[in-house]
Amino acid sequence: MKEKVVIVGAGGQLGRELARTAGPDVECLPLSRSQLDIANPAAIAESLAGLAPKTVINAAAYTGVDKAESEREAARLANALGPGYLAQVCREQDIRLIHVSTDFVFDGESAHPYTPDAPTAPLGEYGRSKLAGELAVCDAQSQALILRTGWVYSSYGNNFVKTMLRLMAQRDELAVVADQVGTPTWARSLALALWAAAARPHLSGIYHWSDAGVCSWYDFAMAICEEACDLGLLARPVKIRPIPASEYPTPARRPAYSVLDKARSWRNLQLEGVHWRQQLRTMLKDFMELENV
Repeated sequence: MKEKVVIVGAGGQLGRELARTAGPDVECLPLSRSQLDIANPAAIAESLAGLAPKTVINAAAYTGVDKAESEREAARLANALGPGYLAQVCREQDIRLIHVSTDFVFDGESAHPYTPDAPTAPLGEYGRSKLAGELAVCDAQSQALILRTGWVYSSYGNNFVKTMLRLMAQRDELAVVADQVGTPTWARSLALALWAAAARPHLSGIYHWSDAGVCSWYDFAMAICEEACDLGLLARPVKIRPIPASEYPTPARRPAYSVLDKARSWRNLQLEGVHWRQQLRTMLKDFMELENV
């Protein structure tokens, strides 16, 4: 008998990859925001009672890092209060919760990859709201699993890769920040890690997931350009100029270093990390198929 798993936030890039990669032993029940608003505890209770899943994966989030500085309540509702409500209902109905969080809970001042137990110190409202969500989930359900990630992109939605492809097709030169370092994460890779976590009900606590390797936004943009040219997605390469973050001011401060230590996840989920450049190439091929390029 297939195990029911509800995907909350199924309309986003991660939610859509989760729906695409569900295994044959899973009855995947994707719910978009219009179908389930996690800011409404009564709606959560009614929906989950009717569906009776074994596990809920919460991929819903307010992801506007800069907008969160001025839309604090919206970020708090989606990223902190909502996950808390969801965790409470899951506890009451004996449902396991897997919650997705972010590298932005860290301040970026580390000199080495952040372990799951590293001290948190978010720099902005987005990071603070996501950290509050982690705490709310842990308070409500001690057996929940939280998976932090960062720099997520896919063939769906709005993300850095698709923005770069659009700008590279329009311009001859781009300036990209070179002093912020992290690891790109293909949403497909993250989805597979979440399914591996769902298949291991004994796991709980905080885990980290991104693809393997390290780069700056500038390095990432260079790779996007090179791979897209090789695949014929771009007609010609563009000039990409590295700049410091100080030359590209934004409302929200971002961590200068947000590399996550995935050793625990690779070991306990029995998954090998794939280098981000290889994942980027595969994602671009997937994007071409979806767009009939």
